[in-house]
Amino acid sequence: QNKIEADLKKIGPELKKRVENGTPTLVICGLYQLFGKSFTTSDEHRIEGIDILKLSTTAGDERLIGNIVIKNDQFGEIVGYENHSGLTTLEDKSQAFGTVVSGAGNNGEDQTEGCIYKNCIGTYLHGPVLPKNPKIADFLIETAIRRQRGGDKFSFTELDDSEEKAAHRSAAKRPR
Repeated sequence: QNKIEADLKKIGPELKKRVENGTPTLVICGLYQLFGKSFTTSDEHRIEGIDILKLSTTAGDERLIGNIVIKNDQFGEIVGYENHSGLTTLEDKSQAFGTVVSGAGNNGEDQTEGCIYKNCIGTYLHGPVLPKNPKIADFLIETAIRRQRGGDKFSFTELDDSEEKAAHRSAAKRPR
């Protein structure tokens, strides 16, 4: 994160403009943290974020590792794998990507995971979050196409998501 801080600050205004304009965006783990206000390392070094997501992160003493299941009103049950030591606090908990069913989430305490603002999703759910959660992948793709076409109506050909749904069900049953 130290290595990308200067470059991220250079492109931060453009990224912020795109997010504000509704560009579908998915940021995971370290970039999720830096899309927020700041990340404070274990030695108290503060890395400034680009302040798109209203959150801040502090390094924790232990890693939060394992399978995670969250609930989200738009996407339903979401599964993933988290591996982070960042303790993230949202300014507005209503912007949480989901509520933790099992796992640690943003900080292991407040039952929030990730942050969603406009069409930008920030999360600690590593992987593979898109193949195991086709509704999220479909949302990102559909939103990008609608934006490219100026909001034109279109319909997707229904795809067979049986393998993705099986991966989702299997991941949801795995113990933490």
